[in-house]
Amino acid sequence: METTMVQTPLVHLRDVHKRYSNGTIALNGMTLDVGSHEFISFLGPSGCGKSTALRMIAGLSSISGGAIDWAAQDARGAGHTHEVSFVFQEPTLMPWASVFQNVYLPLKLRGESRERARARVDEALAMVGLSRFANVYPRELSGGMKMRVSIARAMVTRPRLLLMDEPFAALDEMTRIKLNNDLLALWQEHRFTVIFVTHSVYESVYLSNRVVVMASRPGRVIDEIDIPAPYPRGDAFRESTLYAQLCRETSQSLHRAMDSSAIDH
Repeated sequence: METTMVQTPLVHLRDVHKRYSNGTIALNGMTLDVGSHEFISFLGPSGCGKSTALRMIAGLSSISGGAIDWAAQDARGAGHTHEVSFVFQEPTLMPWASVFQNVYLPLKLRGESRERARARVDEALAMVGLSRFANVYPRELSGGMKMRVSIARAMVTRPRLLLMDEPFAALDEMTRIKLNNDLLALWQEHRFTVIFVTHSVYESVYLSNRVVVMASRPGRVIDEIDIPAPYPRGDAFRESTLYAQLCRETSQSLHRAMDSSAIDH
């Protein structure tokens, strides 16, 4: 079984700030090391900068101060589309395109022909259990299946870092649990790094090596909680005393973050 361990550094956030043109401070001095093959969750109240941090790591938003540094072997970092993939809260699929075409899109934008990319797309669809749905259109899929397509599209480039912004928030509980398990299986097999944004204490503890708790006004890290449970995880972990204890600890930290945000406001 795989356990939490000291990870080789992949990306470092050093005193990162984000101030918008209207004066709003979205992040204030965020410092964080992200290890190779680590699974980190960002947890915190709305407006604490979780999604902002994700977008800056992805290179989708500029930083106002500090630095985001990548390990030498990943020096191309977020500016190189082969290294980082992003899964948004909504699947953002093209409704006029088939499942295959939606997953093929990142490779198409890279200039790869459909024939050359076919094996990669087929592999990505197989990863998420959608091989039989390659020619189906998004309108014919459930919410959970649409999210699987979105994950396959992110995985087709074989990223080193997968950024996920509340991807399962709109799904029912059973679908969410199933996708949590499927995501962990993919993560273990393919050994990429995940940074996962969530509002759920239970989801963050179940998935992560480490939970990063953030407070808002201004957005900042106030706690980091190690989750010393082995992988693979399943119902036995969800029902364990350790899981309940870690959820309590994480919930208490989140309440401190919310209290801190209210005081600062």
